[in-house]
Amino acid sequence: MELRTAAQMRELDRRAIEEYGVPSLELMENAARAVADMVWELIQPEKDEFGPIGHSFSTAIIMHKKDAPPPTDEETRQANELREIVESKNTDPIPRIAVFCGPGNNGGDGVACARLLMEKGGCHVRAFFVGDRTKMTPDEKAMEDKLIAAGGCLEDFLVDMTDRSTLEATMDFELQKLLTWISTCDCMVDALFGIGLTRPVEGVFRTAVLQMQSRPSRPVVSCDIPSGVNADTGEVLGEAVQAEVTVTFTYPKPGLYMGEGASRAGKVRVYEIGIPDELNYGCFDGPRLEMVNSPVSGLPRRPRNAHKGDFGKLFILAGSEGYTGAPVLAARAALRTGAGLVYLGVPREVYPIVAVKCDEAMPFPLPEDYPAILEKTRSCDVALIGPGLGRAPETEELVLRLLADLDIPVVLDADGINALSGHIDILDKRSALTILTPHEGEFARLTGCALPVKDRLTAARDFAREHGCVLVLKGHGTVTAAPDGSAWVNASGNPGMAKGGSGDVLAGMITALLGQKHLREERRAGDSTAELVADAVLYHGKAGDLCAQKLGEYAMLPTDLIDALPEILEGYSR
Repeated sequence: MELRTAAQMRELDRRAIEEYGVPSLELMENAARAVADMVWELIQPEKDEFGPIGHSFSTAIIMHKKDAPPPTDEETRQANELREIVESKNTDPIPRIAVFCGPGNNGGDGVACARLLMEKGGCHVRAFFVGDRTKMTPDEKAMEDKLIAAGGCLEDFLVDMTDRSTLEATMDFELQKLLTWISTCDCMVDALFGIGLTRPVEGVFRTAVLQMQSRPSRPVVSCDIPSGVNADTGEVLGEAVQAEVTVTFTYPKPGLYMGEGASRAGKVRVYEIGIPDELNYGCFDGPRLEMVNSPVSGLPRRPRNAHKGDFGKLFILAGSEGYTGAPVLAARAALRTGAGLVYLGVPREVYPIVAVKCDEAMPFPLPEDYPAILEKTRSCDVALIGPGLGRAPETEELVLRLLADLDIPVVLDADGINALSGHIDILDKRSALTILTPHEGEFARLTGCALPVKDRLTAARDFAREHGCVLVLKGHGTVTAAPDGSAWVNASGNPGMAKGGSGDVLAGMITALLGQKHLREERRAGDSTAELVADAVLYHGKAGDLCAQKLGEYAMLPTDLIDALPEILEGYSR
């Protein structure tokens, strides 16, 4: 599925309104309806599943020190009124919904959503305006007028404090009533910011975000992007909403699938809101940007008359003392992903250990002389260099010499990437395809960039363009970037895969797909070989998801990923 950046979405909306005559209020109404429908879906099933709602009242009202004077009649009245708000929820089955609206068009979506929920009936809805009313857009103001006409009200939310202890000590009683009612809601709608946010969330907006976080058992539905998340990068800008579901409009945004943004987005649902098809499919030229949740191309039927050489002769240079598992994991993963022949070159001192672990792969101790290693590697279709290889000076020299001399595709992983640090010119001089698979730490060592990498998508695309390679920047929402600027953001995988050895499995899978003749031939008509790499990343994540489902995220191992591959690959064969 194609992704769109914030700038692209703004241009898409502008053209729909100005060039195609689509009323902006119609787009807003359609967006609001999608959000309202999702809220309705969430609040309907088994509304009593959470049981009675408890509440901790303000210490200033009902909690008294031993020597403190007894509460006044007014304090007692206020405490009883707050208690009534909570207790009424325990006896009133009608859902309560709070809608937080900022001063932009995203806020207008929220105002319209509140009205639509009111019109559905069967729920108590309160809409809160957060921010400066002078910055309210005309469309949001029009939606407020419609809300008022329907019998609703857009209440001001003016709590400009985020220190809860200070807040409880200084807030007036009306504010306490408001926060108490919000704490009893069955669902909240986040319409504070849209996709244009680039600065940290502060002041009254941060207070509103914290209110939405204060009841983790009550779902939050975010409009387009969770407030506080950068739509292009997934970076959390100081504080961000934790959504149960994010209803995003027309196209998904990169920040919904990358970094912390992917964690904050919850389930992502994409809805069309009335952008003309001509714009959807013809507005933007240039490099592709896609979210990958199914294979870019899939796995075609294997030729009936093929032999093992047609499915790739792979050379893997890997392993060192203390790291004998990495080469075996990479080799096994390559074979499980369809490789025909896998030659596994390892240092002589670890060869006996590795040989015992291998059945289908063909391990051999690395020759002492470089020409013999080069000849063996050149006889293969693809080389994988790096898993568990170590960083001894002579090892790094071997890696650099092979990169300079080989004219076959090379997958560089782990210490193969580390060997390039300070020698990026060797990568630039290569004529054959090179695929690098760094995690952020390896990428930082290679490029000198700071950690964390805040804009992983741009960093990956820039590196791939500049150095003419395919870069797989691993992490939550792994980015596969091609030399032409195309990029694929992976949507599969889970935290159970964050264990040593998972990267070795991925490297072996990438190498195996690149080595298979019938897969390469499918891409000679102009398709990018980087698609194969993006598919490998997807299969790897899907195998992880299957393992998490069957074994749980705590117990799953990299070897389980390999064992899950037959089921995953069979499911995507065509």
